[in-house]
Amino acid sequence: MKNVSNLKPYDPTYDPLVDATPGHNTDYAPTYWIGTVGEFPDDDGPITADCETDVVVIGSGYTGLSCAIHLAKDHGAKPLVLEANNTAWGCSTRNGGQAQISAGRLKRSQWIKRWGVDVAKAMHQETLEAFDLFNDLIEDEDINCDPQPGGHYYIAHRQKMMSALTSETELFNKTFGYDVRMISREELHAEHVRDQEACGAMYEPHGTGIHAAKLAFGYQKMARRLGAKVHVNSPVLEWTQRDGKHYLRTPGGVVRANTVCVATGGYTSGELSTATKHRIIPVLSNSIATRVLTEEEREACGIKVTCPLTDTRTLRHYYRLLPCGRIQIGSRSAITGQGAPDAKYLDLLKQGLYRKFPVLEGIELDYSWWGWVDVSHDMMPRIFQPEKGQSVFYAIGYGGNGVMYSAQAGRHLANLAMGKDLGALPIFTSPLPHYGVLTPFRRLGQRMSYVWYYLKDEVI
Repeated sequence: MKNVSNLKPYDPTYDPLVDATPGHNTDYAPTYWIGTVGEFPDDDGPITADCETDVVVIGSGYTGLSCAIHLAKDHGAKPLVLEANNTAWGCSTRNGGQAQISAGRLKRSQWIKRWGVDVAKAMHQETLEAFDLFNDLIEDEDINCDPQPGGHYYIAHRQKMMSALTSETELFNKTFGYDVRMISREELHAEHVRDQEACGAMYEPHGTGIHAAKLAFGYQKMARRLGAKVHVNSPVLEWTQRDGKHYLRTPGGVVRANTVCVATGGYTSGELSTATKHRIIPVLSNSIATRVLTEEEREACGIKVTCPLTDTRTLRHYYRLLPCGRIQIGSRSAITGQGAPDAKYLDLLKQGLYRKFPVLEGIELDYSWWGWVDVSHDMMPRIFQPEKGQSVFYAIGYGGNGVMYSAQAGRHLANLAMGKDLGALPIFTSPLPHYGVLTPFRRLGQRMSYVWYYLKDEVI
């Protein structure tokens, strides 16, 4: 078992738009996943001397570890993963553990509006292929992540959302040939979950709940078994290039590499690389897990499913029943890292839980945490080589839908780094959009957007 007892204290106010790095040898956020993961995975320790490798992967979350897995398995490479803190310290141990058939924040109807029907159909096939890969990975003997399959319930939190869900259901069935169906409030309450806000739901057959940390730690175990090295407590302090080589300076030494894959998600520092600078806005998401529910409480909540549930708010709630009998629920939080510890955001999330399940009002919480989500300007991820001729590649921008799709993105990142053409989908052929002149005003725009989202979700 790895010793993680000598870590620096977790900083709850860390902010990717303010802090130059995500830290160094810092403790994990106090998540349910870290608290219940059991053994921590073996790693290769920090970089302690100058060294050379063919491929470096920056970031040891789902994407970086999937990239390392596929570099080793599919291409015979021996990748070296650099992690600033410890394995999957960021998004990958702070999310809600919901694998859904999504990539980015846009719905299928929005894909059609943006790219046309043919591209939207190809994107849908991409997500189906991604879910197949995800299922294959979590069946591996190294990855015991407590999967809870059963689909995904997209729950209308107001009556006015039912027509939009009905239209999306018809689109899924008629245009994409994907078997989605509507569920009435009565059926939802009787057979699935007694969410008191719910006016009905759209049900998708793909959806699995997982233990977030067990998934990440399983990925690491698999990657190292295949020959990858994972060096923790090794933040990239400086990245220079000369004579076709990359020089990544860490506290313990310089790593020289031919190729660099960036997989840093919502914890992407603005100082890391010009290729990713000002390409995302990190958005905070809060999450809580209750104490274990009694049989009477579970009966009153009517929770008969254990797969992912989300509601139709723009700042959506994502929630589910965990295998241990707790309820986990999350939603968006403060704008800045300094604002994250403010108790009002925890109170807002608790109120969201109570509206759905009034019987749980005042229930004790065993875990409360928050983390950063990587949201791109156009709400879709990218797997891309920003400059032809330079061996730098990235996979970033899932917007909160990376638990499942990161496996596929990591595989694509590995293929791209090894010279394979990914095809013509727009998430492969264009860079993450730059915020341009709006860069200094991202947080101001976010504040204004949150006011509008609240009015649209709750009032209008």
